[in-house]
Amino acid sequence: MASLPRIKCGIEIHQMLDTERKLFCACPTVVKKEKADYSFVRRLRLARSEIGEVDPAALFEFEKGLSFVYEGYHENTCLVEMDEEPPHQPNWEALELALKFALLVRAHVVDEIHVMRKIVIDGSNTTGFQRTMLVAVDGHISVNGKEVPIETICLEEDAARKMEEDPARRTVTYRLDRLGIPLIEVATGPVIETPEEAREVAHYIGLLLRSLGRVKRGLGTIRQDLNISIEGGARVEIKGVQYLDLIPIVVANEAQRQKKLLEIRDELKRRGLSEDDILFSPVDVTGVFKNTKSKVARSALEKGGVALALKLKGFKGILGTEIQPGRRFGTELADRARYWGKVGGIFHSDELPAYGITKEEVEEVKRALGAGDEDAFVLIFDEKEKAYKALEAVYARILEAFQGVPEETRAANPDGTTRFMRPRPGKARMYPETDVRPIRIPRELLSQLAEELPEPPEKTLERLKREYRLSEDLAQQLFDSEHLFLFEELVKKTGAPPVLVATVLTNTLRSLRREGVQVENIDEDHILQLMKAVAEGKVAKEAIPDILRAIAENPELSFDAVVEKLSLHSLTVKELEKLVDQVISEKMPLIREKGERAFSPIMGEVMGKVRGRIDGKLVAEVVRKKLQDVISS
Repeated sequence: MASLPRIKCGIEIHQMLDTERKLFCACPTVVKKEKADYSFVRRLRLARSEIGEVDPAALFEFEKGLSFVYEGYHENTCLVEMDEEPPHQPNWEALELALKFALLVRAHVVDEIHVMRKIVIDGSNTTGFQRTMLVAVDGHISVNGKEVPIETICLEEDAARKMEEDPARRTVTYRLDRLGIPLIEVATGPVIETPEEAREVAHYIGLLLRSLGRVKRGLGTIRQDLNISIEGGARVEIKGVQYLDLIPIVVANEAQRQKKLLEIRDELKRRGLSEDDILFSPVDVTGVFKNTKSKVARSALEKGGVALALKLKGFKGILGTEIQPGRRFGTELADRARYWGKVGGIFHSDELPAYGITKEEVEEVKRALGAGDEDAFVLIFDEKEKAYKALEAVYARILEAFQGVPEETRAANPDGTTRFMRPRPGKARMYPETDVRPIRIPRELLSQLAEELPEPPEKTLERLKREYRLSEDLAQQLFDSEHLFLFEELVKKTGAPPVLVATVLTNTLRSLRREGVQVENIDEDHILQLMKAVAEGKVAKEAIPDILRAIAENPELSFDAVVEKLSLHSLTVKELEKLVDQVISEKMPLIREKGERAFSPIMGEVMGKVRGRIDGKLVAEVVRKKLQDVISS
C-alpha cells in the first residue's frame, strides 16, 4: 500500500454488560440459539425531532419502504421490547458499572442523568429509536505515554439482532432477545494518528471495560466504530469492527480510500468537468441485449426486467480506479445502487467487455447514449422501477465525486475494506425520553464506588506474571490479546497449567486464525470445557489445535460430540503399551538391522496412531523402554 496521508481518528467502543436484567425491563440478558417462540410484523414511520427537523440517516432508511419481522422468546422478551409497554426505571446495576468505568478514566460524572431517544429506523429497534443516557464527560487514558481524551461515556440499550433479509418481500427479520441488553458506549477524542495506535487505544479501553467483571465476552459483545478523516477529506464513520487486529487494516484502507477519492476529484477538475456536465437521462437499452450471452443480463431480462444505462461525460477510466484493495470507484456506485434492493446486475464501461457482455454490445450501448471515446456509462439490469431507483442512487454518488469525500456511515467488511451503509446522522437525531424520570447521582455513591474499583490492567499483568510464573514474552502476548481477564478465570475454574492456558489463548488461536480457521465460532465455554478436559486427563494437550479447529468448523456440535467425532478420547497407559508392542512386533526386522536407531521410525509410527490422545513425552518413554527390552533380550 502507498504511503498513508495524515490520519485523524476517534473510536467509539460499545461493550455489552452481563447484568441479571435488561436496561429497561426485568427480562434476563440471555441471547438464545433456539427457534423463536413468536413473531409479529411492523412498519416504522419517520418522526421529526423536537425542533421539527428530519434526520437524513433516518429519512434514508425510511425511503427504502421495508417491513420488519420481529421474533421473540417468552423467557427473555416482554411487552417493553415489543413497544407495547413503557420502559421501566433503568437497571441500577448497569448504571453503577458505567459509573465505575467513568471513575477509572477520571471522567466528570454528570449531576443528573437524563434518558434520551436516538432515532434509529433501520428496524433494529421496535420503537424507532434507541434509549441512551449520558453518564460522564472529559475523561482520559494514557496509551504509550500519550494522553487520549475520553469525550463521553454513555449507557444505552443494545439493538435487536438482524437474522435475515428478504429482498423479494422487502422484509428484514430481527430477533428481540438482544434488544435492551445494557451497553457502555465510550467515545474518544479524534487524536489517533496511526492505524496501529487505533488498535492500541481500542485494546486498552477494552481491557478497562473487561476489568469491571460484569461484562459479556465473545463475538459481538464488544464492537468498535471508527470515525476517520484525512486532510482535505471528510469524517466517515465505520461501524461494526469486531476484531482488534482488523482495526489498523480498516483505518489504513479508509485513509487510502479518501486519498484516492480526493485524487479523483482533482482529476475531474483537471479534465474541466463539473456537476453540470452529468445529466440524469437514463436510456432503455434492453433491445441491445435481446440475444446476449451474459447470464446475469439474460436472467434479469427473462424475468421481465430492463436494461437501463446512464452516460457519464468524461468519466472514462475513473470508474475503474482502485480506491481500496479489490474495490474500485465503480464498486462505490454499485454499493449505492444495491442499497435500494438486490439489483440483478450492475456494470460499468471501465470493466466491459466482460461477464458475457461483448465488445459489440458495449459499442451499441455507447451509440444509444451518444457517448464519446472519453465518456463512461453505468448499466443496470432489473425491474424497470428498481433499475431506475438504482441509477438515481448512482447519479447522486457521481455528483458527490466532484466534492471529494462524502460524509457517510460505512460498514466494515471481513477483509478490512468498507461498504456504504447510509448518510451520516445529523443533529436532529436525539430528543428526550418522556417515560423515564431523570436520575440524580449522589456524591456519596461515587465515593463508595471509588473504593470498589478494579486494579488497572497493568497491575493485573504484573500480578499474573508473579503468581502464575508466566514468561515476560508470554505475559505480554496475553496482555496484547483480548484474553487477559479470561486467562485467570480459566486457570481457576479448570486447574489447567497456567502456561498452557496462556499459550492456547495467544499462540494457538492466532495460528488457527492465520490458517483461515473461523476462530470466532469458538466461544469461551468451548475453551473452558477443553481446558477442563485436558486438566482431568480426558484429552491430551497435543489434541488442542485439532479440537479447536473442529469446534470452529462444527459450532453446532457440543464439546463432547466434537471429541467423539475426532476419536480423541485419551488412551490409558495399558492401551498405549499394547499399541507399542504391536508396532515393535511389526518392526522387528528394522530393529535387528538398526538397534536403538530404530527408535525414531517406531516413535513416528506410534505418534501417528495416538497423536492427540496421550502426552508425547509418555509415548517416548514407553517406546524407549519397550525397544530397550527387546534389544536386551
